[in-house]
Amino acid sequence: MSPRFLPRLRLRIKTWPRRALILTDTPRPDCPECEGEGAIGYDCCDYETGDYIDTDWEPCTCWDETRRWVLLPLPRRPWRTPPGYSAEPPF
Repeated sequence: MSPRFLPRLRLRIKTWPRRALILTDTPRPDCPECEGEGAIGYDCCDYETGDYIDTDWEPCTCWDETRRWVLLPLPRRPWRTPPGYSAEPPF
């Protein structure tokens, strides 16, 4: 496999639907099309007035955002005070 097509992997934390540590691909930093951002932006405007509306993003071929692997599910954070603990002062 040539170095151009080797995946550039990094660790991330996924938060939905359940927290997990994932290994994911990243855009190629020296890509001449997207300049390492992973997508190419096109500005959209209103053709009648010429006003800026939004930016549309088209994915670049140097990156496949569907390439991700779950390495480790992470425990959920407790949102409530654990049983046996009190919020009352000790007097």
